[in-house]
Amino acid sequence: MAVPVLAGISLILFTILALAPGDPFEELATNPNVPAEVRMNLRAKFGLDDPVHVRYVRWFTSMMRGDWGFSFVSRVDVDDLILQRLPTTLWVLGAAQLLGILVALPIGTLSAIRPYSVFDQVATTLAFIGFSLPTFFTGILFILFFSIYLDWLPFIYRADINETGWRWLWEHARQAAMPVAVLGLFQGAALTRFVRSAVLDVIRLDYINTARAKGLSERVTVVKHAVRNALIPVVTLVALQIPGIFTGAVITEQIFRVPGIGSLLISAILANDTPVIMGITFVFSCLVVLFNLVADLLYGWLDPRISYR
Repeated sequence: MAVPVLAGISLILFTILALAPGDPFEELATNPNVPAEVRMNLRAKFGLDDPVHVRYVRWFTSMMRGDWGFSFVSRVDVDDLILQRLPTTLWVLGAAQLLGILVALPIGTLSAIRPYSVFDQVATTLAFIGFSLPTFFTGILFILFFSIYLDWLPFIYRADINETGWRWLWEHARQAAMPVAVLGLFQGAALTRFVRSAVLDVIRLDYINTARAKGLSERVTVVKHAVRNALIPVVTLVALQIPGIFTGAVITEQIFRVPGIGSLLISAILANDTPVIMGITFVFSCLVVLFNLVADLLYGWLDPRISYR
């Protein structure tokens, strides 16, 4: 299903962008130094006056050949622009998602094992606060506290660090700490509540009591039997969180000046650079579909009752 889904997404994205107001050559149209025939030749060269379906077929066939178009602003191929920025975004998003999972799993599990205890009430309160605050607000708070007040961390992400070895790794970790923490804690707060609910539903079932009656330790019973079966809905939520974390990444990259594809998307929207917008949104769509596919494949590993036929 991933292939027709991506084809449908590409059609919808291209149609919406083609019908949206604005013109990538708007500056040329208002520039008196550019002759009218030059503007017309450029529009004819890029096919901007062709019907939407003709332009879509041309774009789709070119994309399948590896040609994602040409940026009207930076005069660089779209795939080159995305490949320059994508590693930084994946590094920040991947670390943030990993941080969210590492925070949510133990805290949500302990809250479910000890429901309505002091630990559960404190964790629930912090989780509500965590996913109630938007990332742009917590990002500004982090900058004010850790960068300006304490002067511990840089608040501008630089890709050109002139260091080598462990020093290079340390500097990258320092400048990625705040954007990763902002995104990771936001995702972890929402995921903690879901993990708690899932484990709480599973831990009351009969087979958990049977495992305890057989003499299994509480740690083995919880980790091997309760948490593993509770992870199936959690894996689904993690896959569905991917669009949200990309949205948060666009805002967070603007706050911390992270040179990722989120900041590239904002720049392309402001400049009405349609090929870049189309390329980035399609990459986002591919990543969302990919993570949902991975979630489907993980179901069979987590629960042997689920088989593929």
